[in-house]
Amino acid sequence: MYKISVIPGDGIGKEVMEATLHVLEAIDVEFDYRFADAGDEHMEKTGVALPQETVDIVKASQACLFGAAGETAADVIVKMRQELDLYANLRPVKSYPGTNCIFDNLDFVIVRENTEGLYIGLEEETDAGATATRVVTRKASERICKYAFEYAKKTGRGKVTAVHKANVLKKTDGVFKDSFYQVAKQYPEMELDDRYVDATAMFFITKPEMFDVIVTTNLFGDILSDEGAGLVGGLGLIPSANIGENQGLFEPVHGSAPRHAGKGTANPSAMILSAVLMLDYLEENDAARKLEDALVKVLKEGKVVTPDLGGNASTMDMAAEVKSKLES
Repeated sequence: MYKISVIPGDGIGKEVMEATLHVLEAIDVEFDYRFADAGDEHMEKTGVALPQETVDIVKASQACLFGAAGETAADVIVKMRQELDLYANLRPVKSYPGTNCIFDNLDFVIVRENTEGLYIGLEEETDAGATATRVVTRKASERICKYAFEYAKKTGRGKVTAVHKANVLKKTDGVFKDSFYQVAKQYPEMELDDRYVDATAMFFITKPEMFDVIVTTNLFGDILSDEGAGLVGGLGLIPSANIGENQGLFEPVHGSAPRHAGKGTANPSAMILSAVLMLDYLEENDAARKLEDALVKVLKEGKVVTPDLGGNASTMDMAAEVKSKLES
């Protein structure tokens, strides 16, 4: 039985979490859930967005399912990434049937460094305006590049692309690029290349099939991940994993979407796919494939899907349909 911390959070996070836990009842894996609070609503009640109790619950679990945080996201998810050293952010970009894909043949993964870069938050107001310090260390760069190569090797992928802007950011991205090629020496069987981030953004639109595993720094990975979501139907279909040496936290990337909260029509796919990533992390690979296959069947049929997918089903209706595929 796996100890799983559950943080529903804000807005539609609570709705898609309920749906996903409902679906997981049909998986032949036992979970011991420990629920915890974080986000805007908890901030309003207590004055604290991320209580230490929640951090302790996550630390004591084998994995965490996280719904969404609203305006306090930087104080919640970014802080947890740093405090728990969840240094690798994994964002698959995969085409599924029955969705508004621009390309229907994509299957690549963005591996984003999760603990430093501009998101470290070293900003300072000046008389002229403000400055921000970008931190790129050799240790973190080598670690994320090694993770990308190991992930490619483990999942049978054959190519790793480093994305940077070393022609302009010569020192910081110079460290990242050099680290990539140093780590690559340990994987002579792997195809590899590197590209500038602006060119990569263009190739996402013109030749996205050229990518397999992308490894990049924090801000670039964040931006490219959302662009990747646009290629395959939107944020409602994109899961993510935040992985460290001892912890894994899994969340959809759509945020709390307050305008849609309380309507019961949020697409649960990204949260369900985040649970798929969790199962893979726990090495319950058969269960992960069954859960993903069940969701694909529902998407392909298009009969019981939420409004953003062209249907009129509620969040829980769609979850129940996915669960029924697992039970049949």
